[in-house]
Amino acid sequence: MKRILGLDIGKVRIGVAISDPLGTFAQGIAVLDADKNWIIRIKELVRERGVGLIVVGVPIRTDGSRGPEADGVWETIGKLQDELEEDKVEVTGWDERFSTASAERSLLEGDMSRRKRRKVIDKVAASLILQSFLENRRDRN
Repeated sequence: MKRILGLDIGKVRIGVAISDPLGTFAQGIAVLDADKNWIIRIKELVRERGVGLIVVGVPIRTDGSRGPEADGVWETIGKLQDELEEDKVEVTGWDERFSTASAERSLLEGDMSRRKRRKVIDKVAASLILQSFLENRRDRN
Protein backbone atom coordinates (compact mmCIF):
# COMPACT_ATOMS: atom_id res chain seq x y z
CA MET A 1 0.00 0.00 0.00
CA LYS A 2 1.29 3.46 -0.90
CA ARG A 3 1.94 5.95 1.89
CA ILE A 4 0.23 9.30 2.22
CA LEU A 5 2.08 12.56 2.74
CA GLY A 6 0.47 15.43 4.66
CA LEU A 7 1.49 19.07 4.17
CA ASP A 8 0.84 22.19 6.21
CA ILE A 9 1.81 24.98 3.81
CA GLY A 10 2.67 28.33 5.33
CA LYS A 11 4.33 31.49 4.03
CA VAL A 12 7.55 30.76 5.94
CA ARG A 13 7.59 27.00 6.60
CA ILE A 14 6.06 23.80 5.23
CA GLY A 15 5.25 21.07 7.74
CA VAL A 16 5.50 17.51 6.41
CA ALA A 17 3.99 14.32 7.85
CA ILE A 18 3.73 10.78 6.51
CA SER A 19 1.42 7.86 7.15
CA ASP A 20 2.51 4.40 8.16
CA PRO A 21 2.31 1.80 5.36
CA LEU A 22 -1.22 0.78 6.40
CA GLY A 23 -2.52 4.35 6.42
CA THR A 24 -3.47 4.31 10.10
CA PHE A 25 -1.14 6.77 11.80
CA ALA A 26 0.49 10.07 10.84
CA GLN A 27 3.98 11.11 11.93
CA GLY A 28 5.70 14.44 11.38
CA ILE A 29 8.95 14.05 9.47
CA ALA A 30 10.18 17.48 8.35
CA VAL A 31 9.83 21.23 8.31
CA LEU A 32 10.86 22.77 5.01
CA ASP A 33 11.72 26.38 4.23
CA ALA A 34 8.97 27.88 2.04
CA ASP A 35 11.46 30.28 0.44
CA LYS A 36 13.59 27.45 -0.92
CA ASN A 37 12.54 25.10 -3.71
CA TRP A 38 10.67 22.82 -1.31
CA ILE A 39 8.78 21.07 -4.10
CA ILE A 40 12.02 19.31 -5.09
CA ARG A 41 12.28 17.89 -1.56
CA ILE A 42 8.65 16.75 -1.72
CA LYS A 43 9.37 14.95 -5.00
CA GLU A 44 12.34 13.23 -3.33
CA LEU A 45 10.19 12.16 -0.37
CA VAL A 46 7.53 10.81 -2.74
CA ARG A 47 10.10 8.60 -4.43
CA GLU A 48 12.02 7.60 -1.27
CA ARG A 49 8.95 6.75 0.80
CA GLY A 50 6.60 5.28 -1.81
CA VAL A 51 3.96 8.01 -1.58
CA GLY A 52 0.79 7.68 -3.66
CA LEU A 53 -1.24 10.59 -2.31
CA ILE A 54 -0.49 14.02 -0.87
CA VAL A 55 -3.00 15.71 1.43
CA VAL A 56 -2.56 19.47 1.71
CA GLY A 57 -4.20 21.42 4.51
CA VAL A 58 -6.48 24.16 3.17
CA PRO A 59 -7.20 27.05 5.55
CA ILE A 60 -10.99 27.18 5.43
CA ARG A 61 -12.54 30.00 7.45
CA THR A 62 -14.60 29.15 10.53
CA ASP A 63 -17.79 29.97 8.60
CA GLY A 64 -16.79 27.43 5.93
CA SER A 65 -15.87 29.98 3.24
CA ARG A 66 -12.62 30.26 1.30
CA GLY A 67 -10.44 33.32 1.64
CA PRO A 68 -7.34 34.43 -0.23
CA GLU A 69 -5.15 32.10 1.85
CA ALA A 70 -7.20 29.08 0.75
CA ASP A 71 -7.09 30.23 -2.87
CA GLY A 72 -3.29 30.45 -2.62
CA VAL A 73 -3.09 26.90 -1.24
CA TRP A 74 -5.34 25.60 -4.05
CA GLU A 75 -2.97 27.26 -6.52
CA THR A 76 -0.05 25.47 -4.85
CA ILE A 77 -1.97 22.18 -4.99
CA GLY A 78 -2.26 22.66 -8.77
CA LYS A 79 1.49 23.29 -9.05
CA LEU A 80 2.26 20.20 -6.97
CA GLN A 81 -0.08 18.09 -9.10
CA ASP A 82 1.71 19.28 -12.25
CA GLU A 83 5.16 18.61 -10.75
CA LEU A 84 4.19 15.10 -9.61
CA GLU A 85 2.30 14.06 -12.73
CA GLU A 86 5.06 11.72 -13.92
CA ASP A 87 5.12 10.06 -10.48
CA LYS A 88 1.36 9.42 -10.70
CA VAL A 89 0.77 11.00 -7.29
CA GLU A 90 -2.62 12.52 -6.57
CA VAL A 91 -2.69 15.79 -4.61
CA THR A 92 -5.82 16.78 -2.72
CA GLY A 93 -6.89 19.47 -0.28
CA TRP A 94 -8.18 18.85 3.25
CA ASP A 95 -9.86 21.24 5.68
CA GLU A 96 -7.19 22.27 8.16
CA ARG A 97 -9.29 24.51 10.39
CA PHE A 98 -7.67 24.85 13.80
CA SER A 99 -4.77 22.46 13.04
CA THR A 100 -2.07 24.98 13.96
CA ALA A 101 -4.00 26.10 17.05
CA SER A 102 -4.42 22.45 18.08
CA ALA A 103 -0.73 21.81 17.50
CA GLU A 104 0.18 24.85 19.60
CA ARG A 105 -2.13 23.69 22.39
CA SER A 106 -0.61 20.20 22.37
CA LEU A 107 2.92 21.57 22.53
CA LEU A 108 1.99 23.97 25.34
CA GLU A 109 0.45 21.10 27.29
CA GLY A 110 3.75 19.27 26.82
CA ASP A 111 5.46 22.29 28.41
CA MET A 112 7.64 22.90 25.36
CA SER A 113 9.58 26.16 25.21
CA ARG A 114 8.64 28.82 22.65
CA ARG A 115 11.87 28.31 20.70
CA LYS A 116 11.36 24.55 20.45
CA ARG A 117 7.66 24.99 19.57
CA ARG A 118 8.53 27.25 16.65
CA LYS A 119 10.80 24.53 15.22
CA VAL A 120 8.20 21.73 15.33
CA ILE A 121 4.74 23.32 15.24
CA ASP A 122 4.40 23.03 11.44
CA LYS A 123 5.38 19.35 11.56
CA VAL A 124 2.82 18.72 14.30
CA ALA A 125 0.13 20.63 12.36
CA ALA A 126 0.89 18.51 9.26
CA SER A 127 0.51 15.38 11.41
CA LEU A 128 -2.86 16.57 12.71
CA ILE A 129 -4.08 17.36 9.18
CA LEU A 130 -3.00 13.95 7.90
CA GLN A 131 -4.37 12.10 10.94
CA SER A 132 -7.75 13.79 10.45
CA PHE A 133 -7.77 12.71 6.81
CA LEU A 134 -6.80 9.12 7.71
CA GLU A 135 -9.50 8.86 10.38
CA ASN A 136 -12.15 10.26 8.06
CA ARG A 137 -11.17 7.79 5.35
CA ARG A 138 -11.23 4.90 7.83
CA ASP A 139 -14.66 5.95 9.16
CA ARG A 140 -16.12 6.07 5.63
CA ASN A 141 -14.90 2.54 4.91
